Amino acid sequence: MAEEIVLDAYSLRILEELQRDSRQTVQQIAERVGLSATPCWKRIKDLEAAGVVRGYAAVVDRTKVGLKLLVVAEVNLGHHSEDLVQQFERAVAATPQIVRCYSTTGQADYVLTVLVPDIERYDRFLHEVMFKLPGVTHLRSSIVLREVKAETRLPVDVSTDRPPRRGRRKPA
Repeated sequence: MAEEIVLDAYSLRILEELQRDSRQTVQQIAERVGLSATPCWKRIKDLEAAGVVRGYAAVVDRTKVGLKLLVVAEVNLGHHSEDLVQQFERAVAATPQIVRCYSTTGQADYVLTVLVPDIERYDRFLHEVMFKLPGVTHLRSSIVLREVKAETRLPVDVSTDRPPRRGRRKPA
């Protein structure tokens, strides 16, 4: 089980730096947050062990790999038994074109983000996959015309603390 971790100003700054560029060296991150390399490395390892940092990934431009159509799909299930919900969620998790799935309140039971190359492929995807998902009784699709903001970074708040020190820390 992951241990509890206190997110102080240094840890929050480290998270900002990792989100900005996770390919930085520990030394580079340490310099930007005002720590020496060893305590910075330990904090990063603690953040990973606690599950705060779940992994590292490259941010890929979806359009440059042929995924030009982004669809937001609202899905309703016919009923909400535990078994049906688990079946639906497992099927969604196993479908690569569905890149996000949120269980929601309001009119839709689930809101999905779907990426496909074009409208013809989405039509085929609807018939071959979406309409066959367990328990689906209603599906409403919204085609995204333009992504206004698609941020992967979380808004880690360090504004209440002193600004990060730049440069190397002087030994005490």
